[in-house]
Parts: sequence; C-alpha cells; structure tokens
Amino acid sequence: MPLINDSKDLLYVVISLAVLLFTVFSCWAIYYLARILQQAFKAVKETRDRLSAFDELIKAVKEKIEHSASYLFLIGEGVKKLVEIMKDRREKKRGKK
Repeated sequence: MPLINDSKDLLYVVISLAVLLFTVFSCWAIYYLARILQQAFKAVKETRDRLSAFDELIKAVKEKIEHSASYLFLIGEGVKKLVEIMKDRREKKRGKK
C-alpha cells in the first residue's frame, strides 16, 4: 500500500509540510516578538524609575536652595549690621583721638 498514489497525494503532502513549517515559523516569530516587547517594557519601566528618582533629586536640591536662599538673606542682613557696628566703633575711636 503506497502512501502516495498520484500527484494529487504528493501535492497534499507538500502543502501539509508547508503549513506545518509556516506554523512552526509563526510560533517562533510570535515568541521572539513577545520577548522583545517584554524587554522593551522593562527598559521603559527602568527609564521611568530613573526619571522619577532624578525628579526627586531635583526637587530636593530645589528645596535646599530655597531654604539656603532664605538663610543667606538673614546672614546678609547680619553681616550688614555687623559692618555698621564696626563702622560706628571706628568712628567713635577716631572721635576720641
């Protein structure tokens, strides 16, 4: 009992093999596409995490600068007063001489 009796049977075998190979290739392609998308999502998540951390760092630096700026104003006023006091003392010493 031969498997292939005529050319029609041969055509069906070839078509079956082609469909089988196409199915295997499609499954392989879908698997690798899924892996690529998974890696892309991981990269996007890592980028978001890093940008979030960078944003937090910028906010912290901004707050420190704002607080330092208010302290600098107070320190500047204190230095200004100190200079005025020193100037008054020098004028008093010069007046005594």
